[in-house]
Amino acid sequence: MIARISTLFLGLLLSTSAFSQTDSLVRIAGVGDINLGTSFPSKAFLPPNNNAAAIIAPAVELFKLADVAFGNLEGPFVGEVPPAKRCKDTTKCYIFRTPPAYFPTLIDAGINLMSVANNHSFDFGPVGVNSTFALIDSFGVAGAGTIERPYAIYYKDGRTYGLCAFSPNSGVVSINDYARVKQIVQYLDTIVDIVVVSFHGGAEGKDYVNVPKKREYFLGEDRGDVYEFSKMVIDAGADVVFGHGPHVPRAIHLYKDRFIAFSLGNFCTYSRISVSGVNGYAPLIMVTTKTNGTFVEAKIHSFTQSFRSGISFDAQDRVAKFIKNLTLKDFPDSPLLITDDGTVTKR
Repeated sequence: MIARISTLFLGLLLSTSAFSQTDSLVRIAGVGDINLGTSFPSKAFLPPNNNAAAIIAPAVELFKLADVAFGNLEGPFVGEVPPAKRCKDTTKCYIFRTPPAYFPTLIDAGINLMSVANNHSFDFGPVGVNSTFALIDSFGVAGAGTIERPYAIYYKDGRTYGLCAFSPNSGVVSINDYARVKQIVQYLDTIVDIVVVSFHGGAEGKDYVNVPKKREYFLGEDRGDVYEFSKMVIDAGADVVFGHGPHVPRAIHLYKDRFIAFSLGNFCTYSRISVSGVNGYAPLIMVTTKTNGTFVEAKIHSFTQSFRSGISFDAQDRVAKFIKNLTLKDFPDSPLLITDDGTVTKR
């Protein structure tokens, strides 16, 4: 079974493009929220035998076929330190703390661009954030998302990639501070080949799968206007925009020949994050661009999650079909053509 799936993954990727191996193109993989388990409030929320590698294993071959691979770290990698976020009832309040020993799992999987701009990054205060960045730095990958470290630069195979990350939460550059966001993106555009922008924004849950093209609020928090934000960063020089935060997939779009995923949803979230229904849809999108960032094609690889398990390849392509239907509804004039198997091309 493993050999059959491995062969299928390779075929799904390579069959979409006869020129995907050429030096003139770049492959960028993107996924949404990653939380390999939390030791808070109990180690019972960690995967069996501390085997974090097993829960992300089905996607490793795809990550490694990409030039760079992006994911949002939903919570810090830090040891047994007390939380900074106060929580009277831990059954109703969510605080995440992933053991640092799990971090090499992401490196071994091939993920090298990481956002820490979200509402859980500071669950354990600066100690948690500093611990996460120390791990990122020790493995030589790129991490971004705080006020002190809003962007990062990653070098691979003679190309430079710039990553910047934003959210509406404290401790990070706000998704709503357009002046500062533009400044960061414009700067990166002058010094790197490809600019990847990550944002954590939009309302959460199955009732918010559509892109409303207006400012969104959730639990009293201003979650930004992700549609205007995405266009703004592309105008400033972004080449690929990966959104996350709603915990469900949303539509994809093309603006000025630059690719936008408005929400990549949950990807590998072992526990304490709902994966019921569409919350368990876990897309991995492989975006192919020219070296100047111009969109060429993409492929939506469909995975799913279930309670207390890792990701599983979905032969029914439900995630791809879901994103296709959302895109047709939210962007009926979109220049993108999406097939049921997740192949994405320009019309």
